[in-house]
Amino acid sequence: MPSLRLLRVRELLKREIGEIIRRELPLAEKGLISVNDVEVCKDLQSATVYVGIIGTEDQKERGLALLRKERAKIQGLLSRAVVLKYTPHLRFAIDESVSR
Repeated sequence: MPSLRLLRVRELLKREIGEIIRRELPLAEKGLISVNDVEVCKDLQSATVYVGIIGTEDQKERGLALLRKERAKIQGLLSRAVVLKYTPHLRFAIDESVSR
C-alpha cells in the first residue's frame, strides 16, 4: 500500500500534467488526450504517466509520439507548477485499461 504522501503526489502530478497537456500542446489532429493515472517511484525520481487517447489508431500513435517529443517541455512546466525536491523524470504510456 503506497503511503499517503505518495498518493497525494500522484494526484497532484496527474492534475497538473493533464492541465499542461490541455493548455500547451497542439492537439488538433492528435486525438483527445487525457491523463488516467500517474505511477510514481518511492524516491520520486521517475513517474510513468498513463494516458488515454481517443481517436483512430493513427491519432493514438501521433499523440503518444507528440507527448514523448514534448516530454522535456512538459517536465519543465511541471517543475514550475509543483514544488518538489526533485521533479520526476516522466515516461508516457498508453493506458489500455479503458479499452478493456
